[in-house]
Amino acid sequence: MSVLISKRQSIAWLSPFLVLLLLFFLVPLLYMLITSFQNSEGFTLKQYESILTNDYILQGFKNSITLSVISAMIALLITLFAVYAMMKFSEPVREKILILTNLTSNFSGIPLAFAFIVLLGNSGLFTLLFDKWDIEALTSFSLYSWSGLLLIYIYFQLPLSLMLLYPIYDGIQQQWKEAAALLGASSWQFWMKIGLPVMLPGIVGTFSVLFANAMGAYASAYALTSSNYNLVAIRIGSLIKGDIFAQPELASAIAIILAVTMVTAMLISEWSISKTRRKVK
Repeated sequence: MSVLISKRQSIAWLSPFLVLLLLFFLVPLLYMLITSFQNSEGFTLKQYESILTNDYILQGFKNSITLSVISAMIALLITLFAVYAMMKFSEPVREKILILTNLTSNFSGIPLAFAFIVLLGNSGLFTLLFDKWDIEALTSFSLYSWSGLLLIYIYFQLPLSLMLLYPIYDGIQQQWKEAAALLGASSWQFWMKIGLPVMLPGIVGTFSVLFANAMGAYASAYALTSSNYNLVAIRIGSLIKGDIFAQPELASAIAIILAVTMVTAMLISEWSISKTRRKVK
């Protein structure tokens, strides 16, 4: 009887979560999937045929994947060294840095794009300042180009990457370092032979999260370039709101392929993580 009551209590606690999952994830996903196979004539595969034969849409996927991979790699590399440096500080200092990082992670979307325009736009603060001082560092840089998008993507990837990597570094126990030092291993040898192999599954998982985060980003890129730069998220938005005329069915098909791309990246990440863990063991 007590087991039955505990099961009922567990179901009662889980019910709100299941309702939210159903209403805000499963139902929209199912609706989007059904819509992607429909048009005025009924069931069709024309949306997917259009995507696979449309060079402009395929270029959008290529641009998004390239931007996501590069921004994720750069952010991951920077935060690997940043978190290593953080571990040298005391616990209270690290907690304050994490609080600041958590606040910074919420600064994204249109406010982030506007802040970069104010600082590095054509009439931005640093652009005018460098021009007045005859410093040519920003003469060839355009915030509204691919390099400007990459800079913004790296910026909003950094806080997320740092918060994901911090527990991984924190899992490296001091006793391991002391034991390696007693056996004559240098700091470099410890990280190459013990530290990085232990951290590698977490690093791969962090990269997959950063990749998915960049692939789904829309507000910052749209606020900065509008529809002038071809990205998948921008393409979906333009098809839904109808810059010329709305095509929600085609937008749904592109969104489904985008979701499949992100899920594939996550599955590859899980496979590499499990393979790395087996090698470490």
